[in-house]
Amino acid sequence: MEQTPNQQLNRIIAKFEQLTAELSDEKVIRDQARFRRVAKERSDMEEIASVASELRGVLATIADNRQVIAAGEDDELVELARAEMEDLEAREEELEERFRVLMVPRDPNDARNTIVEIRAGTGGEESALFAGDLLRMYSRYIEAKSWKMELLSKNETGIGGFKEVIFLVAGAGAYGRLKYESGVHRVQRVPATEASGRIHTSAATVAVLPEAEDVEVEIDPNELRVDVFRSSGPGGQSVNTTDSAVRITHIPTGIVVSCQDEKSQHKNRAKAMKVLQARLLDRAQREQDAKISAERRSQVGTGDRSAKIRTYNFPQQRVTDHRIGLTLHRLDEIVDGELDEIIDALARADTLAKMK
Repeated sequence: MEQTPNQQLNRIIAKFEQLTAELSDEKVIRDQARFRRVAKERSDMEEIASVASELRGVLATIADNRQVIAAGEDDELVELARAEMEDLEAREEELEERFRVLMVPRDPNDARNTIVEIRAGTGGEESALFAGDLLRMYSRYIEAKSWKMELLSKNETGIGGFKEVIFLVAGAGAYGRLKYESGVHRVQRVPATEASGRIHTSAATVAVLPEAEDVEVEIDPNELRVDVFRSSGPGGQSVNTTDSAVRITHIPTGIVVSCQDEKSQHKNRAKAMKVLQARLLDRAQREQDAKISAERRSQVGTGDRSAKIRTYNFPQQRVTDHRIGLTLHRLDEIVDGELDEIIDALARADTLAKMK
């Protein structure tokens, strides 16, 4: 049976009050694992419970005022009730909208750390340079958010570009924000390598994966092939003279991960395993998504890397996100890491799509 608005509000408020009471229960306090679970659930409900409580109060006041107006027994009270109704109904509409947004189920991965993979695409050396520009853009955004960034793997070109770069972002809500960056990014500009001044179009891909927890991705050591070899990139004295680089192949899926940035084979192996876990988790989630009908999937941030999501047009100082038709004429600020306006718009579109 479908719940009335008041029943829904009462249910949420009652649940929040129950969780609050549990945090004072000695049995819960003694069980630290349960205490942490209850505390997190209560924290997650705090905003929606606050909105539900205020909305319930506004609805009760509106109902009382309507009774006063309908009775018409006291002219002064009727006038006072009518004067309040416009503000009350406006507040009711505002709270109901917030409540609907908060009722949209959250992606359980949003609060996690994330692994970001940037790869050069079509466009040769210019594409690799653009991959480097994207790395700098995200580095500055991450710094502005006070998150931490750890380089996991890189494959540089000779003039400052990257064929591939992979890094970990650690911080509250990192995946929830950066997941909208997953897709093909296109750049239109005169390359530094172009002598005739012609505008070229190049592309780079960005994959954003939630960091896998050890308990979620079970990797059988017997299904791994681990190869060690000498690093081929620049580094310290011992990097190129010892077998410190590590290549891990996950035999059932054919996924291969290499890491050679550290002098220590142990550290390279640990970094490679972290990337492998994230890729296996991403694979499992994409397989699950494929079983869900397209109507139930959000068209924003699905990780569909086959279609361009954004164009950076340098001659016109224009950035266009094709998923929501958003165009901004402040390219310099955006490539300098000011991404919040675009990500906020994508998050709103995602929420609206889920509400529908």
